[in-house]
Amino acid sequence: MQIALGAARGISCIHQANGGKFVHGNIKSSNIFLNPTTGYGCVSDVGLSAVMSALAPPISRAAGYRAPEVTDTRKATQASDVYSFGVVLLELLTGKSPIHTTGGDEIIHLVRWVHSVVREEWTAEVFDVELLRYPNIEEEMVEMLQIAMSCVVRVPDQRPKMDEVVKLLEGVRARDTENRGSTGTSTPQMASTPVAAPAATSPPPLES
Repeated sequence: MQIALGAARGISCIHQANGGKFVHGNIKSSNIFLNPTTGYGCVSDVGLSAVMSALAPPISRAAGYRAPEVTDTRKATQASDVYSFGVVLLELLTGKSPIHTTGGDEIIHLVRWVHSVVREEWTAEVFDVELLRYPNIEEEMVEMLQIAMSCVVRVPDQRPKMDEVVKLLEGVRARDTENRGSTGTSTPQMASTPVAAPAATSPPPLES
C-alpha cells in the first residue's frame, strides 16, 4: 500500500505541474523506488519519455505497461499514465510480470489474464500467495484490485484521474486501519467481499 500510495501521489503531482499538462510517459515498476525513511514509493525518470524510442517491441516487458491507444511513447497522455499505473498495481497484487511469452510466439498480457480470471469469478486466485500470508489483508487487496481494473479500462476517458486514484487508495488504507483496530488480529474472509467464490476448476496459468 505504501508503494502504491507514494507512487500515485508522485504521479498526481506530476500531472498537476505546468498547468495540469505534464505527463510522465514511462511509468513502470523499475521506475518506482522506495523511500528508505518512509517506505513509500517514489517515481523516477520524469520527463524522459520525449527522448525515448517511438515504441517498445510488442513482446518486451515495457510494452506491458503501454495503454492500448498509445502508438508512440513520446506522445503519451495523462490517461495512458493512469493505465500504466494500473498495471503496476496489478504487479503488486499478483506478483507477476506485465507481459511474457510462453511456448512459441504466444504473448501473455497481465491485464488480459486478470480480466479473464475476474470474469470467470476466480478473483481470489489473482493474488500473490505471499501477500495472503499477512493478516487482515484480503478485503484491502480486493479493493485495490478494483482500483487497478478501473485504471486499465480500454477507453481512456473512462479511467480515473490520478488525484482520484490517490483518494481511492487513501480510502482503502483508512478503512483497513479502522478494520484492523476493530477486529484485532482476526482475518476477514473473502466471502465478506462482493466477489464470488473461486470456481472448482483452476484459472488459466500465468508464470512470472
